[in-house]
Amino acid sequence: QVQPVESGGGLVQPGGSLRLSCVGSGIIFSFNTVGWFRQAPEKQRELVATVTRVGSTWYADSVKGRYTISRDNAKNTVWLQMSSLNPEDTAVYYCNTRSGALAWGQGTQVTVSS
Repeated sequence: QVQPVESGGGLVQPGGSLRLSCVGSGIIFSFNTVGWFRQAPEKQRELVATVTRVGSTWYADSVKGRYTISRDNAKNTVWLQMSSLNPEDTAVYYCNTRSGALAWGQGTQVTVSS
């Protein structure tokens, strides 16, 4: 299974928005619940949002109401729309199946700073 490819990160001011993209491939990615994870410096990787193949979603309390996860199965793509960003959202963001079944990609850096 090829690792997913994340993109869309960058530097944004507090209160700003970003949209992350994740392109995957293979049966495991296509037919499983996919999640966005993040890892801040000196912290463990945490799961922040998931989307099932049929579009059901889950969010961690820390991002609920600010993040929206979606997917297009035909394009093997999962997005994470992030708004009302704050410095605590600064991290490298990764996508994978919810169970982490795929090799981890390089992630995309999100930095929230004024």
